[in-house]
Amino acid sequence: MIQLDNVSLQRGNNSILENANLRIHASWKVGLVGVNGAGKSTLLKLLLRELQIDSGDISMPPLDVIAHMAQEVNASERTALDYVLDGDAKLQQLQQQIADAQAAGDHDTEAKCHSELDAIDGYTAPTRAEQLLAGLGFKASDIHKPVSDFSGGWRIRLNLAQALMCRSELLLLDEPTNHLDMDACFWLEQWLRSYPGTIIVISHDRDFLDQVVSHIACMTQQKIDFYKGNYSSFERQRAERLMQQQAAFEKQQAKIAHIEDFVRRFRAKASKAKQAQSRLKELERMEALAPAHVHNPFSFEFKSTASLSNPLIALNHANCGYQGSAPTLSDVSVHLGPGSRIGLLGPNGAGKSTLIKSMVGDLALQSGEKVDSENLRIGYFAQHQLEALDLNASPVLHIKRLSPDTPELEVRKFLGGFGFIGDQALDEVKRFSGGEKARLALALLAWQKPNLLLMDEPTNHLDLEVRHALTMALQTFEGAMVVVSHDRHLLRNCVDNFWLVNDGNVSEFDGDLEAYHQWLSDHMRAQTQAQAPTNTAPKGQTAADRKEQKRLEAERRKKLAPLKKQLTQLEQALDKATEALAEIETQLADNSLYDDSNKDKLKQLLAEQARLTQESEQTEEAWMEAQEALEALEADLT
Repeated sequence: MIQLDNVSLQRGNNSILENANLRIHASWKVGLVGVNGAGKSTLLKLLLRELQIDSGDISMPPLDVIAHMAQEVNASERTALDYVLDGDAKLQQLQQQIADAQAAGDHDTEAKCHSELDAIDGYTAPTRAEQLLAGLGFKASDIHKPVSDFSGGWRIRLNLAQALMCRSELLLLDEPTNHLDMDACFWLEQWLRSYPGTIIVISHDRDFLDQVVSHIACMTQQKIDFYKGNYSSFERQRAERLMQQQAAFEKQQAKIAHIEDFVRRFRAKASKAKQAQSRLKELERMEALAPAHVHNPFSFEFKSTASLSNPLIALNHANCGYQGSAPTLSDVSVHLGPGSRIGLLGPNGAGKSTLIKSMVGDLALQSGEKVDSENLRIGYFAQHQLEALDLNASPVLHIKRLSPDTPELEVRKFLGGFGFIGDQALDEVKRFSGGEKARLALALLAWQKPNLLLMDEPTNHLDLEVRHALTMALQTFEGAMVVVSHDRHLLRNCVDNFWLVNDGNVSEFDGDLEAYHQWLSDHMRAQTQAQAPTNTAPKGQTAADRKEQKRLEAERRKKLAPLKKQLTQLEQALDKATEALAEIETQLADNSLYDDSNKDKLKQLLAEQARLTQESEQTEEAWMEAQEALEALEADLT
C-alpha cells in the first residue's frame, strides 16, 4: 500500500503539497490528474525517492518492485530488443551469473541459475519483449536496429516497452499515450487492464483513463482529492462536489449579508448536424459538468475566411509517398469541400500522415493530380511545427511577424485565450514546456484564419482543459478539416465521417470508433494467423516438466485464494466506509445543520462519523494484516 500522511513538499518558492493525504491499496489502478503545474510529475518523482518530503510521513513499496516510464532516452547502440530486455533486472542478473559461472567452470551455480531462469519464465523473455514492441507499433524489422536510429517519439515508446518488461508490483506512467497512435492505445489499454499490480498513471486522455483506471487522484490547491471510479465518474462527482460547495458558499454569503444589514440598520441603537447534436448534449450536461471546467483559462476559436470554393482540395489518382521509394498510398482519389469533417483511421504505419503531408504539399505526389482551390488557405498542425518555432522569440513577436500592423494590445488579447497572459506573452519560447509550445502553434494556426485544417495528432502535450477548449473550437469551425488523433473524445465530438487508410488505399469507413476498434482487432488477428507459428517453449523443458509446473502453479493458486478473497472483501468494506464518510462530511458542510433546530441531526451525524471512522481504521488494520499474511505465504510457496 502507498500511504501519504500530512505530507508537505516545497520546490523552490512553489508549494506542491501541504498536509496532503493519500492511500492507494495494492492492485488499484489510479489516474493522476490536475492542471499543468499542479505537481503530478513531481509526485511521481517523490514516489521514486528522487525527492524528499519536507514534513509528514510516507509509506512505499521497495524500489526494486517499482517500474516507471522514463521521459528521455539517450542515443545508444543497443538494439531495440536488448534495450527492452534491460527492463527485466532479474533476467539480466541471472544471465550475467550464468556467464560468470560458465567462465569459472562452476557447473553447480550454472545449473542453479538456469533453474531460476526457468522459474521466472526467462527463456521466453525475448518473445515477450517482441510482443511488447509489436503492440506499441514497432515493425519486425525494427527490433534489431540500434536505439540511436529511432526518433524521439519512438524512443519514448521504447521507454514504455522497457517499463512494461520490468517485473514490478507498482507501475508509474507519465503520459504514456502521448506518442502513440490509436491502435497502440487500444493495445496498451488491454495490457494495463491485465496488469496484476498497482498502476499510477498521469494522462490527459479521458477515454484512456476511462478504460484503464479504477480510481482518480486529483491534485488541486496543494491537496490530493481521491475519487472511486474512472475519469467520467470523477468528472460527475467533482461537479457535484463543486455545486454543493457553491450552494454552501451562497448560503453563507446570504447569512453574512443579513448580519451586515442588521448591524448597519441597528448600530445607532443600544439594542452543425453532428456538432449541433454535440452542443445539445453539452447543454444537457452543462448543469452537472460545467463546474468541472469552471477554472478553465482557455477559450479560443478558429475563424475561417469568408471565401470558400468547392472543392477546396482534390487528389485524383494520386500515388503518395517519398520520392525514390514505392508509393505508400496508391491511386488515391479524394475531394474535400467546405464543411467536410474527416477523421483518418488506420493501423500504425498505414500512411495517415503521408496522406496529410501530400495534401499540404510537404510531399510531392509521385504521380496523379492535386487540385487546390484558388481560395484555399491551409492551416497545418503537426509535431514538427513545434520544432519550427523561433526559440528566441515571444508569442507576441510570432504573431507580429505574421501581422506587423496589428496593435500589440489586440495580439495580447488574442493570445490570452490560449493561456498566454501577462508577462508570459513576452517570454522567449525556449523557456516553454511542450504543452505551451503546442498552444502557441495552435494560436498561430488560428490567427491565419484557414478554411482547411489539416491536423496530425494536435492533442499531444495538451492537458485536459486545453483539449476541452480545442474540442469546442473545432466544433464551431466552419471550414473543412482532416484530423489524425488518438484522442477518441475529440474525434467523437468533432468529425462527421471517417476515412480508413489501409493496405495502400484510402476509403470511406462505414462505422464509428467502436466499429473501428472491432475492425482493428479482426485485422490484427488475421495478420497474426497469417504468420508462421514459432516454437516458444522454454529450452530444456519436457512435456512432463511443463505438466508438473502447471500442477504446482494450480496448487499455489489454491492455497493463496482464501487470503486474496479476504483482501477483496476488506477492500470493498473499506471503500464502502470511505464513501459513507464522504457523504457525512458533505452533509456536515451545510451551515444550516448547526442551527439549534438541527441539533439532534447534527449529534446523530457526528456519532455516525465517529463509528465509521473507527470501523474504517479497524478494516484497514485487518487489510494490512491479511496483506502481510499473503506476502508471507507467497514467499513460502516461491
